[in-house]
Amino acid sequence: MSAVVEPTKSPNSPNREFTLERTRNIGIAAHIDAGKTTTTERILFYTGLIHKIGDVDDGNTVTDWMEQERERGITITSAAVTCFWTQKKEAGLYKAFEAVGHRINIIDTPGHVDFTAEVERSMRVLDGAVAVFCGVAGVQPQSETVWRQATKYKVPRIAFVNKMDRTGANFENALNDMRTKLKAYAYPIMLPIGAEDKFEGVIDLVNQKAILWGPGDVTNEGLKYEIKDIPAEHQERAKAGLAELIDAVSNKDDEIANLVLEDKPIEPAILKAAIRRLTCKIELVPVLCGSAFKKKGVQVLVDAVVDYLPSPLDIPPATGIELGTDNTVTVETNDANKFCSLAFKLWTDPYAGKLVFFRVYSGHLKKGDTIYNPRTRKRERVSRLMVIQGSERKDINEVFAGDIAALVGLRNITTGDTICDEDLDVTLEPPTFPEPVISMAVEPKTKQDRDKMSEGLQRLAEEDPTFRCFTNEETGQLIIAGMGELHLEIIRDRLFREFKVEANAGAPQIAYRETITKAAEGEGKFIRQSGGRGQYGHACITIQPNEKGKGVEVENKIVGGSIPKEYIPAVIDGIEEAIKGGVYAGYQVIDIKAQVTDGSFHEVDSNELAFKMAGIFALKDAFKKAGPILLEPIMKVELTTPDEYQGDLIGDITRRRGMIINIEAKQGQTIVNAQVPLAEMFGYATAIRSLSKGRASYSMEPLTFEQVPNSVLTTILDAASKKPAART
Repeated sequence: MSAVVEPTKSPNSPNREFTLERTRNIGIAAHIDAGKTTTTERILFYTGLIHKIGDVDDGNTVTDWMEQERERGITITSAAVTCFWTQKKEAGLYKAFEAVGHRINIIDTPGHVDFTAEVERSMRVLDGAVAVFCGVAGVQPQSETVWRQATKYKVPRIAFVNKMDRTGANFENALNDMRTKLKAYAYPIMLPIGAEDKFEGVIDLVNQKAILWGPGDVTNEGLKYEIKDIPAEHQERAKAGLAELIDAVSNKDDEIANLVLEDKPIEPAILKAAIRRLTCKIELVPVLCGSAFKKKGVQVLVDAVVDYLPSPLDIPPATGIELGTDNTVTVETNDANKFCSLAFKLWTDPYAGKLVFFRVYSGHLKKGDTIYNPRTRKRERVSRLMVIQGSERKDINEVFAGDIAALVGLRNITTGDTICDEDLDVTLEPPTFPEPVISMAVEPKTKQDRDKMSEGLQRLAEEDPTFRCFTNEETGQLIIAGMGELHLEIIRDRLFREFKVEANAGAPQIAYRETITKAAEGEGKFIRQSGGRGQYGHACITIQPNEKGKGVEVENKIVGGSIPKEYIPAVIDGIEEAIKGGVYAGYQVIDIKAQVTDGSFHEVDSNELAFKMAGIFALKDAFKKAGPILLEPIMKVELTTPDEYQGDLIGDITRRRGMIINIEAKQGQTIVNAQVPLAEMFGYATAIRSLSKGRASYSMEPLTFEQVPNSVLTTILDAASKKPAART
């Protein structure tokens, strides 16, 4: 194990049960149906947190506790649970932590792209992750998304190739997928013994031992395993695997490289320490395999979490910004420091009320302490602290650096807020979330439902940063927006079940965007004279395209006082309001730069309202001259189908204005990767079921925005003008 540099003063409080070195904060992340929740459920069983294993198909798993999750067999919201693991001394494996207990905080994340915000906010507070891959399908589209999210937040990870018992399972194919599609420096530390119905064990390459499971399924005890010498028929494969692993590690680690050059033996403990160093630095991805459903390989996976994924001390300390300045503040992981944490998730618990899940980065917090929110500048007293252990909400008295826990009853808090001591005026970097791509109008069925719906939508918007609700000013209709059809369907279902609100909904609408293709100048004048004091505002601006994905930038470039300083913010407010409302077709404007360059004022009649209106008029004037275009969301689609239906399904994608990116054959199946406008994907699930007799499947995720072709532009503009409620 790599040495942990101890600070001058121990980072651990004498009150804590598990030291920071023996704490792990991990996430389980993967594509939908790869087996994340099943893997989490088995981990909770083997760590003793639950005594009866639940299954996704039976709707009785711990982390999928919502009714909608259990009915659909999918994870919708990330669930945080705390469990404890003691490695078995008699097993002879992983002696770095012999018979020492560890606290493991686990977050099980959704795999469906509509709930990608849950993965995003979880990755922000994790120290490490287990990426689960299907042994049959390998790397799938959402696998790539969660991998990118882990890379974005610099989260070390290990890989678990699941479902090795399934027909068509192929460990080597999954490993090659990781290397080619994810560009991962991935190397096995375990090799499977057998596959499909003959999957009976794994070879531990580091210790050069075989781990074999007994026959059958021992209900509620899991499968017993034995550690034996590697069978003769697998010894050459084991030696070759170890040589490849040592070679891969030596390319990145000087200590192992020196031992190789000096032709010295490399002891398992030394190799393991090097693997840990590289994993913590995100330079290596150790790969394991098993079958979570059949309870094979789960204990070995938990051992690997303890041995290879970092503790809070093994990763760089969190950094924040001192409020009101650009000064960077380093938040050292130490119980003795001032308290600092990040609220990453809000949830309304049916029993406990409003829960705020938070990750502690430094210091400690006790019941009765006062905490401070730098964003709101308000203090609150901590009345209740808890951790989630299985289906139980366990009240605790104190939390320490590195812990993940929940606060009950906080007010005026949103996802991404920093919670800290009042004399530590710092804000940690919050997670970032994608913009909604789809919207629909909703209205309560009765007047009695109106107030309840308003309260329900407000609560749901607090919990979910990718869900928006607002009123269309032109029609008075309430619009909800989210990441996909399933996302909005779940929102409506929760309104009905949790808030007893029945609502009618319009057809889903696309969240188009507007932008420009060239630079232009615009002028806006607002002059009103109706007896007495009038209104006068005059502003000139220039606009130009911004880089794709850079968003909107508005600057003041006025010199010489043609517009007084006190009115400049009003002009900018007007420009920003026009940008939100759109000009070309009433959709939000993206990726432009706007500059206020000139104007004039009247000493008596000028006021803020007049200059705000002048800003709106100037933006609209310039926009119409700047080659406006409409953009539509494009989805990345992966379609898996038996070969005989390939032609029909590709033809269907082409009819939907889709572009085929590549086609690959994989174990009797054809995998089609395409890019298709979201507007053409409504009802697609029904279409492919019909075309393939129910044998094809697909997944999709947002990719980019592209210009709407002229062939469909007129139709979209006509529809937008007739249905303003659909615009966002």
